[in-house]
Amino acid sequence: MLLRHCVFRCMFKLDDRIEHDFHGLGTSGLGVFVVREWNTYWSRFADVVTEFIEGLVETYPGLQYLDGFPEVKVVLRADVSAEKYDKVAVISGGGSGHEPAHAGYVGEGMLTAAICGDVFASPPVDSILAGIRAVTGTQGCLLIVKNYTGDRLNFGLAAEQAKSEGYKVETVIVGEDCALPPPRGIAGRRGLAGTVLVHKVAGAAAAAGLSLEKVAAEAQCASEMVGTMGVALSVCTLPGQVTSDRLGPEKMELGLGIHGEPGAAVVDVQPVDVVVSHVLQQILSPETNYVPITRGNRVVLMVNGLGGTPLMELMIAAGKAVPKLQLEFGLAVDRVYTGFFMTSLDMAGFSISIMKADQSILDRLDAPTKAPNWPVGTDGNRPPAKIPVPVPPSRSTKSAKSQSRPQELSQQGQILEAAIQAAATVIISLKDTLNDWDGKVGDGDCGSTMYRGATAILEDMKHYYPLNDAAETVNEIGSSIRRAMGGTSGILYNLFCKAAYAELKANAQSGVTPKQWSEALKSSISSVSKYGGASAGYRTMLDALIPASQVLEEKLSAGEDPISAFILSAEAATAGAESTIQMQAQAGRSSYVSAEILATVPDPGAMAAAGWYSAAARAVKEQYEGSS
Repeated sequence: MLLRHCVFRCMFKLDDRIEHDFHGLGTSGLGVFVVREWNTYWSRFADVVTEFIEGLVETYPGLQYLDGFPEVKVVLRADVSAEKYDKVAVISGGGSGHEPAHAGYVGEGMLTAAICGDVFASPPVDSILAGIRAVTGTQGCLLIVKNYTGDRLNFGLAAEQAKSEGYKVETVIVGEDCALPPPRGIAGRRGLAGTVLVHKVAGAAAAAGLSLEKVAAEAQCASEMVGTMGVALSVCTLPGQVTSDRLGPEKMELGLGIHGEPGAAVVDVQPVDVVVSHVLQQILSPETNYVPITRGNRVVLMVNGLGGTPLMELMIAAGKAVPKLQLEFGLAVDRVYTGFFMTSLDMAGFSISIMKADQSILDRLDAPTKAPNWPVGTDGNRPPAKIPVPVPPSRSTKSAKSQSRPQELSQQGQILEAAIQAAATVIISLKDTLNDWDGKVGDGDCGSTMYRGATAILEDMKHYYPLNDAAETVNEIGSSIRRAMGGTSGILYNLFCKAAYAELKANAQSGVTPKQWSEALKSSISSVSKYGGASAGYRTMLDALIPASQVLEEKLSAGEDPISAFILSAEAATAGAESTIQMQAQAGRSSYVSAEILATVPDPGAMAAAGWYSAAARAVKEQYEGSS
């Protein structure tokens, strides 16, 4: 499906009067917010735009607003006043509900002021005039207006009034929608997210000290170089209104506008790469010739979230679009901007904008700006998207012989192989049981995670483990675990193996003694406890391994037969694991589970540790008995 199914629930209070229950319903793959009493909220809190502006300027100290609420809602640069400003002021705006547009682009190097209307409503003439008067100095101002009738009329009347007051004013209308074929009558093409690119070009030109005529010319040129098309799986929820149900389940709309107005077509939901291909074809169609882009041109790509789509999914769309532009259309993609630039409240979907770029436009886009919502880190030359994974120094310096299974195993190598084989086999057999236990006290994947590690160990042992070298074999087990297991368990067992390897390597001899194995086990437990934070009684795998280590050390110190000591320590591991059923978890996901539920099953991690440890002990015993 186009985007991932997402379900979540969040309860909270607003002003201690209204309780909301949010549900993200992914009937067609996108999280769609359905808000109880949404209409009630908006009718009681009609000053949402003024409250947004207050929060914005508190967040960004470089911004101010005019003290004219609620009629005048203007955000402006805190470092600019009309009396002293000696550069062209760049002003834009429109209805609210498209945040971060337009107020989020106010800052040095971009907009000088943004005029905010009510949600999806063009700002009134007096508000626009107030903005012009507040920031326009001797060099005049440029108004950048999206091509909607209300915006054109209100900004146009304000421009004429400002001119009559002696201000120098130029206007650029941006209409870059590519969803509907021309001609579109007097309405023309809608202004969409591509307008933000025009803001940046004009703002950079103004910051460079160009005249009003030249700033307007660059903005006009930029507006003619960009095309945009949107796609969505839901329409937005308008304040005070019931959400439209014109899109049925498993349907998507191509080319709908940023106010939820109908687009070109309603179709079945398609995979994201199919949707991206259709949008690119529409924007770059030579039949409509909306943008003067041909093979060999340099372009800028913007993938814009419409409000209800996770950034992860926008990045997926961007990842599909770039190679298609390069390979299918023969274009050089010089810049990629992905994120939320011009939204539509909670609309689930995205738009794609493509702008023809030459070096002058790229320089304007790369120019510095203090606008809080213009993306950083997107300028300059593009290095390769991927590079080789570095090889650890130890891996690169080892000989081929040390990284392969010996042709002939020593007695210790045979014993080690048998122990590893038995331990991994037991873990594989416990997969479903561990998952069942973990499903009650965790996330239900303990068995599957351990299974991946065990199968990787068995497979790698056939080819790579230098079994005659115990320390290196333990190190290779850690490498197998790190590669295959993942999750917290994978990290902890990798730490376990690394600590054991370091201990065994520090005391390397022709063979590893039982006491050295005991010391390695103790070092491994210390490492896991240090980095994982758990200790005895925390209801973790250490509740199996700590008793085993203590008994092993005690019996060996007392002169006990090493095999007997290993078996007795395995019994201690099993007893310790089983005792976790009586413990309150203090680490991991189980720490969030009630004591009543915890009392029904032992800790799956501890039982897994006891399982492989006991299996290894039995295998070692059988090997020694078979050779005697």
